[in-house]
Amino acid sequence: MEYKLRRNETAVKGTIIFDASSTITLSPVNFQGMPKYDGCCFLDIGTPQKKDYFLCAETPGAAKAWVSTLHATQLVLQAHKEAVNSLAGNGSPSTLGTVATAVANANATALEAMKEIDAALKVSMRAALGLGTNNSNVGQLDDLTIMKETLRVKDEELQHLAKDIRARDATIQEIAEKLTETAEAAEAAASAAHTIDEQRRLLCSEIERLKKAMETQMEQSMLKLRQSEEKVISLSKENDQLLKERDAAFQEAYMWRTELGKAREQAVIQEAAIARAEEKVRVSEADAAVRIKEAAEKLHAAEKEKEELLALIGVLQSQVQREQSSTKQVCEERSESCSGADNSPPLTKHVDASDDDVDKACVSDSRSVLVSSESTEVQLAVDGVDIRPIGDPEWGGFQQPEALIADVREVSPEAEGSSLDIPVVNPAPANDHMQGGATHP
Repeated sequence: MEYKLRRNETAVKGTIIFDASSTITLSPVNFQGMPKYDGCCFLDIGTPQKKDYFLCAETPGAAKAWVSTLHATQLVLQAHKEAVNSLAGNGSPSTLGTVATAVANANATALEAMKEIDAALKVSMRAALGLGTNNSNVGQLDDLTIMKETLRVKDEELQHLAKDIRARDATIQEIAEKLTETAEAAEAAASAAHTIDEQRRLLCSEIERLKKAMETQMEQSMLKLRQSEEKVISLSKENDQLLKERDAAFQEAYMWRTELGKAREQAVIQEAAIARAEEKVRVSEADAAVRIKEAAEKLHAAEKEKEELLALIGVLQSQVQREQSSTKQVCEERSESCSGADNSPPLTKHVDASDDDVDKACVSDSRSVLVSSESTEVQLAVDGVDIRPIGDPEWGGFQQPEALIADVREVSPEAEGSSLDIPVVNPAPANDHMQGGATHP
């Protein structure tokens, strides 16, 4: 509800919001202070904003009309609420009669207010006319003008009041129409409630049938419950047995856990031993790597020595061949000289060097012949040509120290085909020279 501070103002001062629970009543106290407002004040208490409003009307009848109109509005709000509740199935049919009664009371109060306003207008006009006759003729013109102006103002106020009353009547008519719509909605809700009641009765019969079925099912359930109790007793016994087995299993698990701890300790000890062994292995590998490196160096030195020995052997072989050829020539010359001197049997025998099946030797006197520039001696035996080994003093010029020769390792016959090591060649026995004579390399 909008309100103003003065009637002639066009701007609305504020809005009063109230609901069905607000308290609207006439005030026994004239809080305005002016005597003309005695019985014209009314209160609006307990609004949703928790505020109290003090309002004044022109007359006590208008104040009553305002209070009745606001009560009717509250009843309309309450009726709408009840209609909504009735549509939901929670309403009561007695509310409609209360609303209609409130609307009738509001209309009657509005009519009484109109009558009271008309009576007040007449009283004010009579008072104005009485004041005009009692005044002196000197001031009659001015008083008459004042009275006319006063009547004009009062007439305007009465016209405004009539407009307000007509507006209130229109508001009451709208409220009545809304209440009619609410009544129709309530009737529809009542029919729906009847339908719901029919459905409720059907549901009650269905509930009774379900109760009987439930009782039968309950009996069956009780029987099954007894059987279940027996099963529970047997299962409890089995549970006790399983608990005992579980305790035994826990004890065994504890024992195994203890054994596992011991095994872990042993594993830690073994890991420490393995770590020490690995350390030893690493040290051994490092030592072996050093030894392998030294052996490789020795092998390299031996290979170099082998190459030098092979070169020396080639030189010796060439010298031996030259000595053999010179020996053959000496033998031939001696045989010719011996045959020319006397006819005695020759002490030497010429042998063809190309014949492999004949012992390549000749019989001659035992003499020493200097052949090479390196003082190599060749001994001529009676039964053949024997090449004497070179003496130890003669090896000093080209032979390596014995320590280097000792480094050459002996290789087995199985490994000779795939190894690069120098094989040790055993010298032939001394009797080979006696039996087979000098051999050619």
